[in-house]
Amino acid sequence: MEHDSHTTWEFNGSFYQPSAFLMMGIPGLEAFHHWISIPFCVLYLIALLGNCMILFIIKKTQSLHEPMYYFLSMLAVTDLGLVLCTLPTTLGIFWFNIRRIGFDVCLTQMYFIHILSFMESSVLLAMAFDRFIAISHPLRYPSILTKTTVIKIGLTIVLRGTVSLLPIPFLLKRLTYCGKTELSHSFCFHPDIMNLACADIKVNVFYGMIALLSTVGMDFICIVLSYILIIKTVISLATKEECLKALNTCVSHICAVLIFFIPMIGLSMIHRFGKNFPPLVNTLVAYIYLIIPPALNPIIYSIKSSHIREALFRALRRKCDSEW
Repeated sequence: MEHDSHTTWEFNGSFYQPSAFLMMGIPGLEAFHHWISIPFCVLYLIALLGNCMILFIIKKTQSLHEPMYYFLSMLAVTDLGLVLCTLPTTLGIFWFNIRRIGFDVCLTQMYFIHILSFMESSVLLAMAFDRFIAISHPLRYPSILTKTTVIKIGLTIVLRGTVSLLPIPFLLKRLTYCGKTELSHSFCFHPDIMNLACADIKVNVFYGMIALLSTVGMDFICIVLSYILIIKTVISLATKEECLKALNTCVSHICAVLIFFIPMIGLSMIHRFGKNFPPLVNTLVAYIYLIIPPALNPIIYSIKSSHIREALFRALRRKCDSEW
């Protein structure tokens, strides 16, 4: 990135491609970017420290070496990736008004933001499957979700996200761009870049929709089905206490699903059908989608999981004892 308000153009016959795009902060509030950066810094700090803490506690606590916490580790890694993808450009705009981002750098950032989002969706599905097996087939749980199975699921999640979105940067590079180079966000987003092209983008729209529906769309449907089966199992339990205890193990996951999928669906709808929405709405939903889940997930799991809470308190006590 460079501190520059101008973009140059590469010309090749009838093919035009900008050397850079111009990112945008919060439209209409540019004069307050320094103040607005304060809550963003707090959220980024919570996300970085919280997810690192989750990973550290799970690694150091032998009793947490179980499938449920392995999947939580995957969620924490994915959240850290999302934070690190958007933090440099977002704070670069708020602090130094660095709006210019190179074309190839922009495509790289976009690719990683999208694959990490798809991976987070897949991890949430794996966590739903984990809860379904733990509640519906508790005796078979250790034999179904072995460490080898968890590793295979993790590798499948990475491979699925990476491969399904691999064509997207190349589909964008083949387009001709003309005139406008200003993006709608402080990071690069596929629909945002695609809409700046003056060529036919039907292939991009079609492939983007297919990739979204076949991954995130299917994940969401499967998560809903998992919870239908979980509720069916819980209803059949003998006592009310058993029902509540079983459902209580799902509360953190349900919260994580809601804070991830609701903004994602909202942002997708705005990009495809909300042409008349104010730019501020588009920007705020995008920030909620990419920053709020990584910041809230470690808080939710720390509050709701007694095992993580106890491990955290033990680690703090050891730290205090060593200092004394």
